[in-house]
Amino acid sequence: MTSMDVRTETEAEDSGPSGYAAARLRLLHEEARSGPPRRSALAELTDDWLAGLFRAGPSGTPGGTPKGAALIAVGGYGRGELSPRSDLDLLLLHDGSAGPKELAALADRLWYPVWDLGIALDHSVRTPAEARKTAGEDLKAHLGLLDARHVAGDLGMTTALRTAVLADWRNQAPKRLPELRELCDERAERHGELGHLLEPDLKEARGGLRDATALRAVAASWLADAPREGLDEARRRLLDVRDALHLATGRATDRLALQEQDQVAAGLGLLDADTLLRQVYEAARVVAYAGDVTWREVGRVLRARAGRPRLRSMLGGRSGVRSGGPTGGRGGSRAPVAERSPLADGVVEQDGEAVLARAARPERDAVLPLRAAAAAAQAGLPLSLHAVRHLAATARPLATPWPAEAREQLVTLLGAGRPTVQVWEALEAEGLITRFLPDWERVRCRPQRNAVHTWTVDRHLVETAVRASALTRRVGRPDLLLVAALLHDIGKGWPGDHSMAGETIARDIAARIGFEAGDVAVVARLVRHHLLLVETATRRDLDDPATVRGVAEAVGSVGTLELLHALTEADALATGPAAWSTWRGALVADLVKRVTAVLSGEAPEERATEDAAPTAEQERLAVEAYRTGGPVLSMRADSGVPSEEGGPEPLGVELVVAVPERAGVLSSVAGVLALHRLAVRTAELGVVTLPFGMGSGAGGLGSGSVGVGSGSGGSVLLLSWRVAAEYGSMPQAARLRADLVRVLDGSLDVEARLAEREAAYPRRRGTVAPPARVTVAPAASRLATVIEVRAQDAPGLLHRIGRALEAAGVAVRSAHVSTLGANAVDAFYVTGVDGGPLEGDVAVGVAREVEGVLRG
Repeated sequence: MTSMDVRTETEAEDSGPSGYAAARLRLLHEEARSGPPRRSALAELTDDWLAGLFRAGPSGTPGGTPKGAALIAVGGYGRGELSPRSDLDLLLLHDGSAGPKELAALADRLWYPVWDLGIALDHSVRTPAEARKTAGEDLKAHLGLLDARHVAGDLGMTTALRTAVLADWRNQAPKRLPELRELCDERAERHGELGHLLEPDLKEARGGLRDATALRAVAASWLADAPREGLDEARRRLLDVRDALHLATGRATDRLALQEQDQVAAGLGLLDADTLLRQVYEAARVVAYAGDVTWREVGRVLRARAGRPRLRSMLGGRSGVRSGGPTGGRGGSRAPVAERSPLADGVVEQDGEAVLARAARPERDAVLPLRAAAAAAQAGLPLSLHAVRHLAATARPLATPWPAEAREQLVTLLGAGRPTVQVWEALEAEGLITRFLPDWERVRCRPQRNAVHTWTVDRHLVETAVRASALTRRVGRPDLLLVAALLHDIGKGWPGDHSMAGETIARDIAARIGFEAGDVAVVARLVRHHLLLVETATRRDLDDPATVRGVAEAVGSVGTLELLHALTEADALATGPAAWSTWRGALVADLVKRVTAVLSGEAPEERATEDAAPTAEQERLAVEAYRTGGPVLSMRADSGVPSEEGGPEPLGVELVVAVPERAGVLSSVAGVLALHRLAVRTAELGVVTLPFGMGSGAGGLGSGSVGVGSGSGGSVLLLSWRVAAEYGSMPQAARLRADLVRVLDGSLDVEARLAEREAAYPRRRGTVAPPARVTVAPAASRLATVIEVRAQDAPGLLHRIGRALEAAGVAVRSAHVSTLGANAVDAFYVTGVDGGPLEGDVAVGVAREVEGVLRG
């Protein structure tokens, strides 16, 4: 039955409320018609009924309508989107020529039949001037009038009002759009995110129908437009779900309560309630992401408009920046080119977003998507829509296993804190996440049937990584912590125990992204036992030795226990406010303390203070440095993993520096590398002892004639680094050596140069990193004191640490430096003036001094 059939049958039966109600009921229960066709048919049916009421006289006879009046549908009814229990938004417009009694009679003739049927009604009676005035004072009223649609009466009045309201909206856009965004933000704060809630409000939550309507209003302003791909389909899906909800409950509700979800799913022909929620979540995320992109564009346009008067004033009132060429606006002036600041190789900041550099080639650089994402998150910037879509369309797949840089960029992205979320959402919106991690598809938009959980499974995993980023100073391997946080619930997309299923999946993913076998095993163990600590601490007797022994056997090592403790806390904090408390935290900490004692007693770990014997090449460099009395450098490309084309993909550059032993070498070399914008990935420092009496013709030394540590000959410091250029290409070894010579002889002040560069080009960091933490490792070595530093990686960090240790009056006998994502995890073996370990209080004092320098 078509809408014309419904209207004809209605008119034949009864043009009053009962006839309309009967036709409406039949329409709502037509199995063959649902979705947009039913909503449109319902709006047309309602139009005809209200038009009949409008035209009827006081006693139901024609001819009673005053001149100069029109009935207008606004809001959702104006858009022709009537759900089964939608209210009616109506405006009775008049030109003022009719008397008050005549208008009142017409209004009663329209409103009372609607009320008699129990339909909610939002109504008003105004002149065009009054309607425009109200719109100017009330943002919601203005939004409703943007969708004004003629129902009956004087069509010219409706057309004139609609034209005037749209013109007002465009003229007032610089004021109204910020108000609209604030309204959207307040609503999201009150109602949460539709894309994650277990009982969401389809209309009011972020990503819901209100936000979709707001995007229409932005488009009507002509200032910006939302990305259209998938937006109309997402909006249609949310409306379909609301229709089914109205039919299932018989009420005008927008809240998709748990008890209604099975019935709503059945009404839509879906498998179950989880399938329903997943469709809702997918639609909501499309709307929310479109909103994020659109509001950023609005902000850019408004900032540009605000800057034009100042620009004209600076140019002495001239109307254009330069003559000729394309214009940047109606005034004929060319818009100034936005400044581009480098963030990473192939990535720059422009106008508040991370975009691709002009020379970037995603089709040749498989790591670029992850590098761009990591750089954006670390800078607290969103990835531009164009950049993400270009990367999704052109970037080639990563090799398996991933190159080291790709893994490090993923860790850096995960460790960026709260900005990780918006960058991750952008990657996911364009399908890049499932391209990197195919197993992610099973947890994407998956609901959690547990009131304790705030988020869907996928968002919970990202939130856990965000929480874990604040705990990276507590662990020796922050990279393993962050990856385990991302994967700990990955098994929830599979049948059975999600921890057991997740262990297998996590093992596969960790190997695919390039971790070594030992690290893969740790990640898999963390995922398998991510609930062990909190469940044991809250459900078992901790005074029972069997309880503690069982946990120790499952964990296996103190290092893994350290990671598991941090993962447990991050997981609980990301779950929701009910999942973590001071009481739970104290119980878990007590369990960890007991298990640490067991693991330390049964399997004590002794760190060696000696480094491995130097290679033949290192021996050669040490001899040359000793003979010349100056620094000697060697650079070569690091070995890498095979690429898709069969050749190696370099992990960086191996740099070896040999310098006759003296104070300040570590900080000097680190400072030179920072000056040349070289990022230190790993570094090791050793002391090579050479025998006295070597003649000038001596050749290489035998393996037995060179040792590390103290000895009875000349000493050479041997620094082995793996470095990578932050931007551009590597500098030549000769340049590095020349600057190092200048630093050592005092003619180059590295610290001053680094400070000048930082002042001229401050590094943007949108995320607040956890403060540095410097500790003394207990019983780590019998021959030296081990100072452990965990801090945010930054240019010149190792230089600052070296200077701090030198200022504390200790000698660095060995150093083991590593950069894991955005985290530096360093261990320095230091001795006092007597060549032995530091006393306890002295060691703690040195740690505090270094920590003070890094936090200052």
